[in-house]
Amino acid sequence: MPSVLVLMLLLASPLALAEVVLLPAAPSPQRQKELVHLVRQDCGSCHGMTLQGGLGPALTPAALREKPAESLVATIYSGRPGTPMPPWHRFLSEAEAQWIVAQLLAGFPSE
Repeated sequence: MPSVLVLMLLLASPLALAEVVLLPAAPSPQRQKELVHLVRQDCGSCHGMTLQGGLGPALTPAALREKPAESLVATIYSGRPGTPMPPWHRFLSEAEAQWIVAQLLAGFPSE
């Protein structure tokens, strides 16, 4: 007999399942501060210091709303060949990229 959790997962919408998959464990508070600083300073140099856009597109919740979270994570982690968007895999883990995307979609915190 299937467990309640299995039944709940079978009944869940694909969107709900995608959200479950994209919720990584939060980095430590110290690492969160470092990641916020990285996004504000390094990403901000192209995406605007307030993340409203510049050389790169805006990273606001409204601008990212229609983009799949998995695609945003892949862009951060692996970059975009043929564009100025570099890969960040040498500086953060994929789970940290997932955390950054979750923060961007929620409205990125200040430092």
